[in-house]
Amino acid sequence: MTSQIIPVDPFDFIIFGGTGDLAERKLLPALYHRQRDQQFSEPTRIIGASRSKMEDDEYREFARKAIAEHVSPSDIDKAELDKFVARLSYIPIDARSGDGFSKLKKAIGASKAIRAFYLAVGPELFGDISGHLKRSDLITPDSRIVVEKPIGRDLASARALNDAVGEVFGEHQIFRIDHYLGKETVQNLMALRFGNALYEPLWNSAHIDHVQITVAETVGLEDRVTYYDKAGALRDMVQNHMLQLLCLVAMEAPSSIEANAVRDEKLKVLRSLKRINGQEAPKSTVRGQYRAGASAGGPVKGYLEELGKPDSTTETFVAIKAEIANWRWAGVPFYLRTGKRLAARVSEIVIEFKPVPHNIFGEAAGNMSPNQLVIRLQPDEGVKQFIMIKDPGPGGMRLRQIPLDMSFADSFQGRAPDAYERLIMDVIRGNQTLFMRRDEVEAAWSWIDPILNAWADTRMEAQGYTAGTWGPSASIALIERDGRTWHESG
Repeated sequence: MTSQIIPVDPFDFIIFGGTGDLAERKLLPALYHRQRDQQFSEPTRIIGASRSKMEDDEYREFARKAIAEHVSPSDIDKAELDKFVARLSYIPIDARSGDGFSKLKKAIGASKAIRAFYLAVGPELFGDISGHLKRSDLITPDSRIVVEKPIGRDLASARALNDAVGEVFGEHQIFRIDHYLGKETVQNLMALRFGNALYEPLWNSAHIDHVQITVAETVGLEDRVTYYDKAGALRDMVQNHMLQLLCLVAMEAPSSIEANAVRDEKLKVLRSLKRINGQEAPKSTVRGQYRAGASAGGPVKGYLEELGKPDSTTETFVAIKAEIANWRWAGVPFYLRTGKRLAARVSEIVIEFKPVPHNIFGEAAGNMSPNQLVIRLQPDEGVKQFIMIKDPGPGGMRLRQIPLDMSFADSFQGRAPDAYERLIMDVIRGNQTLFMRRDEVEAAWSWIDPILNAWADTRMEAQGYTAGTWGPSASIALIERDGRTWHESG
């Protein structure tokens, strides 16, 4: 069963960084899929812009190659691909000097279509591009600007970036994208909580023991060497992706699905997070850095070897015990962990409920495992509810835990749209529900900054862990000293 595709209004989609990695791997394939599913109205145009000297036909060939490489062959329809590339054009632009913006203005012309400026470039160019768009008179009331992370490396720089873009665009025009929020399972978390009477009455400290959020990668640095060594896992993953997931788990029911209603509730969660200061950091956080080991069936280098440097203090793994100081979640720890070169690629949220207050079955029944709700974001998106049942057969009451498994692939036929497809279409519709508001970004940095400062002040080192494992032993101690265990699924 597939949902009905509703075409969007005509738009001009301008990709700054149009020949870059993000455009090649994600944006152009996502736009092609929307073309293939008949979601474009005429006359929709896509314009690539970057410093590279290139003609329109060369850019169209670049797009064809990108789609051939990053789209499944079964999803490539030659007629639709031809229609898609016919929408493409290219303009060489220097974001620093402003060379090329006059050509962009001429190319767009007097079009009254929606304009979406996608900044698939480094954040140091956000202000320059915004300023040149304004000086070139390219911004209309129906314009939007999309900015990718990182939005700063601390609170001060985030505010500076927000100020630079905010001087030109209104907050209602700014779309701060986090592709995790476009994942089907993340949105289903809201449907699960607020579309069913079953869970919400139990969604509090009276019934939930703790929450785990894991985003584990098996890859190393790949092509992000320069960026990653300056950022580290806390800035790269926790400040945005993981805190957004935490907010969706922990927030109160919004008054509606309208963007600001949802974001108001997420903001309350961020502001309720207990600060982790210099004294708390060694007890509530773990930093790690992978060493040489094995991954995907073969040997892999350690972080320093991949980096090509003799030393680096950058963490490739972080685990945090977070707490939310409000009535719903008082006393319920949220355990966060993320890292590179871990044992499996998995992103999931585990809600562990409190055990039954009394075991009526006795020791012969076996261990009474607490109920768990596991929301899997990747791979194999789906939801599992772990419950206790009687083991079939004679011999008395023996219990075991089994999952009630709802796999999206099994339950819904057809290809699941990529997160970028959904988010790009939301940009065109002007729907900001799945995008971060300025005060959300800054509230997240207000919680992250004290951790960064505590690590620096206490000189807290990144502990080594072997590639292909689940991280430093200290991360196991972090949760097990509370009498709990990480949920480790491959």
